[in-house]
Amino acid sequence: MTAMSEDETPEGTSAPAGAVVIVAHPDDETLWAGGTMLMHPAWPWAVAALCRGSDPDRAPKFFKAMARLRAAGCMADLDDGPEQSPLPPAVVQEAVLSLLPGSSFDLILTHSPFGEYTRHLRHEEAAQAVLAVWEARRLSTNQLWMFAYADGHRRHLPRPIASAHRMVRLPENIWLEKHAIITDVYGYGGESFEARTTPRQEAFWCFESPAAVRAWMQGKVMER
Repeated sequence: MTAMSEDETPEGTSAPAGAVVIVAHPDDETLWAGGTMLMHPAWPWAVAALCRGSDPDRAPKFFKAMARLRAAGCMADLDDGPEQSPLPPAVVQEAVLSLLPGSSFDLILTHSPFGEYTRHLRHEEAAQAVLAVWEARRLSTNQLWMFAYADGHRRHLPRPIASAHRMVRLPENIWLEKHAIITDVYGYGGESFEARTTPRQEAFWCFESPAAVRAWMQGKVMER
């Protein structure tokens, strides 16, 4: 996949017919892709969060964030305990499919199978589930964009990966609104991990087929 410009859409048109963001937790959509969503308010955004559906604090905040992002939102309630016990892949896959407003999209945004920082297993499982249902043709998309961030194995806060296929520098007003959703809506303090991380550039690995994702993953494993 060649790098795309900041203004290019998946179809080369003003808006995709269907754009969905699939994340592990409420706030992931804002941290890793909120600027992209805010920059394209005409796109028909939907956000599926796999965890915290019954959380009396995070769930209401998620839906307030959806209003600010102009997106439809839905939540599942997968286990999100601090021990991060692995979940059966089929459970995560079914949660993904149960939340989506259809099975065919122009664009899907989700986590990287390597995560965005060291380390949250649910992020990796979400990416693996999306890839698995795409490979099984239970879900189709013209393009899959995976969040491209890393923390240097905890050496620094998560930041965009310079070699990502797509890199978008957020205009100041867009970044301020994104940061406000993290602090004012989700309630994270100014010195929190989330507030300090909130990227001013958003980066994505971009793919048009499951085979392209697998080949890229194999290359990443070999680099390690």
